[in-house]
Parts: sequence; structure tokens; C-alpha cells
Amino acid sequence: MTHDLECVALSKRFGDFTAVDNVSLQIPRGSFFSILGPSGCGKTTLLRMVAGFETPSEGDILIKGGSVLAVPPNRRNVKMVFQHLALFPMMNVAENIAYGLRCNGVARKHEKELISDVLERVGLPGAAKKEIHQLSGGQKQRVAIARCMVLKPEALLLDEPLGALDLKLRERMKVELKMLQRQFDTTFIYITHDQSEALVMSDQVAVMNGGRFEQVGSPRELYHQPQTAFVAGFVGDSNRWKGKITAVDGADIQVETGKNFRLFGKSGTGALSVGMQAEVFVRPEAVSIVPAESGAPPDNANLQCGRIDDILFNGANSRALVRTDDGDVVEAALPPAGEFADLRPDMRVGLRWPAADCKCFAAPASE
Repeated sequence: MTHDLECVALSKRFGDFTAVDNVSLQIPRGSFFSILGPSGCGKTTLLRMVAGFETPSEGDILIKGGSVLAVPPNRRNVKMVFQHLALFPMMNVAENIAYGLRCNGVARKHEKELISDVLERVGLPGAAKKEIHQLSGGQKQRVAIARCMVLKPEALLLDEPLGALDLKLRERMKVELKMLQRQFDTTFIYITHDQSEALVMSDQVAVMNGGRFEQVGSPRELYHQPQTAFVAGFVGDSNRWKGKITAVDGADIQVETGKNFRLFGKSGTGALSVGMQAEVFVRPEAVSIVPAESGAPPDNANLQCGRIDDILFNGANSRALVRTDDGDVVEAALPPAGEFADLRPDMRVGLRWPAADCKCFAAPASE
């Protein structure tokens, strides 16, 4: 199968610093693919190489199966939306969109029809004559996308385009971007450090760290089946412990923390053995609050007792912070139904979670 975009063993070095290190990926046509990672992980450098603004030190970039390493940026059939959009403030909406058409040699007699069509598709009919300063942040976002999509690119590259928007608008634009991608049926390649953006919008996500891909998969796979400690800690919220592995039985792992708390969990990936240092992760929604006097848990379930430090109310995402008798602070998600309305700070409670929701990984050697 021919993919819209392929990167083959792609690397980029700046002097002695390696920004992108032997990265390979294949992006099917019409998909929403996100590259997620912290600042400085190499994701923008990777996108700039795809766009042609940076030259790879090694590797190849293929669009529709053909190498584009020798093709200049203005001749590659990909377009880029930058974080600050780069709209021309002295031009109105139609003039901003027409600029790209003229640069690509489209006859002026076709401009009006093309501009009208693309504005209709991005939900801005009748906005052609508006000045840029008259638009809201979300409208500017759609004009920037329209300016690219009117040229019918093979792929649209988006470099953290929601970063400058306020929280409410970002939440709305996440949904709108996904709908626009499906409407145009064009491959979107989106980079972000915001895990919520990547999980909500993407068909596939590559988690990047230190110039390399830690894991590539669907949002559901990354969240529920992380393959490395970095992915487990970076994607979504997790409680985290460190300790020494004291027993291994197939995928079943026991880890003892420095405070003599024994954790029952499942191996993430890689070979784990007794005596190794490990990191253990469990999602807040896997932790149940039970009465402190509920007794011993079922086999291979985890139980800690402690007192509530605080209740963090956030609607359906409300959580309790519980300081255990070992001194750890554990986050537990609260059901939205209200059955925990009587919880209050300093109340003594128990915390229980199954071993199946406890993911164990070998700790980095430096730790």
C-alpha cells in the first residue's frame, strides 16, 4: 500500500546534538496522525524536515512513494499551519487565501469560486471580505487552514496551532479540526505537547522523546497499553511508585517500595526479573475508594489506607488526593453520580486497585 507520507530512518544533527534520531513512520492516506512529546523532543524538527525547511542528516522522506529530498519546500505538495498562523494582517480573508493561489499559478478567473468553496467547507461562508482583525481566534484558525486546503495538498502539517488559544476555544477547536480533517479527507500531521489534543483528535499517535519514537499506536493503545515507562507517565495521569521487584510469575510482578509497601502488578514490556529496580503506574480511575476497615483485598489486588488530603472538584473529572499511611499521595477518580458527596478532608479511607491495572516497567539505569 502506498502511504501519503513515509519517513525512512530519518535523522537530523545540529553539530554534536542529535535532534531526530533514526525515526521511521508510515502515514496512510486520509488519517489524522499526531506526534506527541515534551518541548525539545524533536517533533518540530521532524515536521520541518517533512516540509522541506530542514535538510535531513540521514534517511529519506517519501510522499506518495517518491522521495522529496531534492524537492524545494514550495514544490512539495504539503502545506503547513504554524502556531501563530502567519496570516497577513494587511489583507482581508479572500486576499489571504488568494495569495497562495497566485503563488501557485492559479488563474485569477478561478479565484472567487475556489475561495467561496473553501470558506464554505471551513464554516466561514460570507467571510471573504472581512479583515483579519475582525475575526475571532477560532475563525483565524480556519482561515489559515482554508489558505492551505484551497491548494489541495497531499498532507497538511500543523505545528501546535492551538497553543495561542484560550482553554475554552482550544477545547472547541479540537473537535472542529477533527471534523475538518474528515470533511477534506486529507492527511493531517499534527504536532503537540498537549496529550489531550493528541488523544481526542488522532487516529494514530507517535510519542516522541529524546529524538526517538517511544511508541506508535492508537490513542486507546497508548493509554491502556503503554510499552515504556515514559509513555505510561506522559500519556494521561498516573500514580507512580518506584521499588524493587521481589517476585515474578510470568506477567505477574510483585514490587516492594522503599516504605515496605508491596505492589501487585503486570509487566509492561521487556524482561523483568527479581532484584531489578522498577517503576509502577496506575491510573486514578482504576483506584477505588473503600472503607478503611474493609479488610484484606482479594488475591493480587492492592490495598492502602490513609487520610484524604483534599477533594479536587472538576465535574465528571473530580478526584480525591489521599495521603497513605506510608506517606505517598495517591490520586483516585471520583464517580460523577455523587455517592462520595460525604467525603471530606482528613477522613480515613482505603484505596484498592487490581493488579491488572498496575503496569510495571524496568526503571532507567540512572535511577
